[in-house]
Amino acid sequence: MTHSEKRSHWVREGLLATGAGVLYGLTSVVVGHPLDTIKTKMQAQAGFEKTSMTKSFVQVLKTQGIRGLYRGCLPPMMGSGIYRSLQFSVFESTYSFCEGTWACNAIPLAPGGLQYRVLLGAAASSVVRASIETPLEYVKIRGQTGQTWRLLEAFDGLKITLMRTAGLMTTYFVIVDYTRRNHKDVFNRPLLGPFLISGCAATMGWWVVWPLELLKSQVQGKYGSVDLTLSQRIAIVVRERGGFLGLYRGIMPGTIRSLLANGSSFVVMTFAQRKITELGLRE
Repeated sequence: MTHSEKRSHWVREGLLATGAGVLYGLTSVVVGHPLDTIKTKMQAQAGFEKTSMTKSFVQVLKTQGIRGLYRGCLPPMMGSGIYRSLQFSVFESTYSFCEGTWACNAIPLAPGGLQYRVLLGAAASSVVRASIETPLEYVKIRGQTGQTWRLLEAFDGLKITLMRTAGLMTTYFVIVDYTRRNHKDVFNRPLLGPFLISGCAATMGWWVVWPLELLKSQVQGKYGSVDLTLSQRIAIVVRERGGFLGLYRGIMPGTIRSLLANGSSFVVMTFAQRKITELGLRE
């Protein structure tokens, strides 16, 4: 559950979450895309394999200007509002649908009374998000790395995107739900509470799945041989790009982007959920 407002029927709750999620998605792109561009170049563009975040940033500004930082932003700008709204609406619908069922039971030994329905909601959310996000991410990454894209390749990287998204969404929703139930004073604190909770939850999720994010960027950016398996790509990164830490290349701009974009977006979405209640749309 990603808000503390009084809940309505599960269908209405899903529809309301869709509207609030659109605001989340649009805010995320506006705030976070420049750092996402730097992250992608560091992971999957020839010539940026060994440059630092700062040098990559300066290089893009010198050669392409501010516009270069927002290259490839149109697909996520158009689609982020959709898949990020659906990730929340599907989670909220699943969570509410399970009300009064076995899924409301706490998972044995899980900290903080974690319920089965949180994991069910995260799983459903992951499938929906990955299905929509994969072609959008493909077009975005091709644009960020200065390449053209082909419609027939739109679902390249679907498998790795689904694996990455499952880990990301599960971590995110578990942390947000835990905080909402066990630290309501922090969760309900205006501005700072939602910013820190969502920003930190998303960042923890990205840290968990970052090696998969790197591999996804390489697959969709056609970096290296297209015939490489995921295990072969991992071996190459570990052998030639700094060992295990090479799998976390681009983590710094990714972390900053996650904190700022997800924190700001959750503040906007929380405000929208509160306004929905005030306007009587849940009645």
